[in-house]
Amino acid sequence: MKILVAGASGALGRPLITRLHEAGHDVWGLASRPESLDAMTARGAHAINGNAMDRAGIFTILEQLRPDVVIDQLTSLPASPFDLANRLAADRHLRLEGGGNLFAAAQACQVTRYIQQSCGFYLDTNGPLATEASRLRTHAPGNIGESARMYAALEKRVLGSHSMQGVCLRYGFFYGPGTWYWTEGAFNTHLHNREVSLLGAGSSVFSFIHVDDAAQATMAALTAPAGVYNVVDNHPTPFHDWLAAYTRWVGAPAPARLSPQDALRLAGEESVYYQNNLTGANNHKARERLNLTPRPQPWLSAI
Repeated sequence: MKILVAGASGALGRPLITRLHEAGHDVWGLASRPESLDAMTARGAHAINGNAMDRAGIFTILEQLRPDVVIDQLTSLPASPFDLANRLAADRHLRLEGGGNLFAAAQACQVTRYIQQSCGFYLDTNGPLATEASRLRTHAPGNIGESARMYAALEKRVLGSHSMQGVCLRYGFFYGPGTWYWTEGAFNTHLHNREVSLLGAGSSVFSFIHVDDAAQATMAALTAPAGVYNVVDNHPTPFHDWLAAYTRWVGAPAPARLSPQDALRLAGEESVYYQNNLTGANNHKARERLNLTPRPQPWLSAI
């Protein structure tokens, strides 16, 4: 199967390229930076120098390549979560406009299946865990709501195609090599520098997924029934428990705890919402149809 991966040099893209190549697929990776192109070649993919924001260029690439499947993993995220607010506008622009160019070119070139990265941690539900039927939190404050509206637009675009089979993978928070949440990740630096606080009760429930497990599920999505899947692990965890366990796992000092009133005053509504209002996700469908068998989070033994 000939597969084009956009965003192939990211934390998920790299293990995904490796798995696809090892499975015998003809893998092509789209990137613009020389180091990203080299990384893809080293993992067995054909590297394509291209920019998703260049609509004419993307159409030319797709017309020449004619892949069977396009996997859209386009992101423009910073090295640290503390810099996220400053990058989200550019990230949304890339995913909506650059991804729109990729999607339109895929339709024009008779691509059979389009796999879209979506979000499994900004889902809204009245129950304990969100399902694939759950809507995104489009009315959440600040950048959370902005990002949720972006993901909703991406899902609507892909699932609304009449010519391609659309798959939306709602990934949980990524952890593992190359992510914020790992032994060499940026979040550790912030913890050790005492820059992270527990805001109020910390009652959000987080769903994580290791990037290699996410890559396995993405590869399974090549042939699974079209639709939406929550690609998360088996252990949705309250934020206050996760933060305490993760801190012990990396050997960082315990974070300060702010009262709800101080948290609102010092950190703002969006940060308080992030730590107290998010809902974990149910992965039953992905386990059944994508053969998702996620590993336990390594810090769980510290809970």
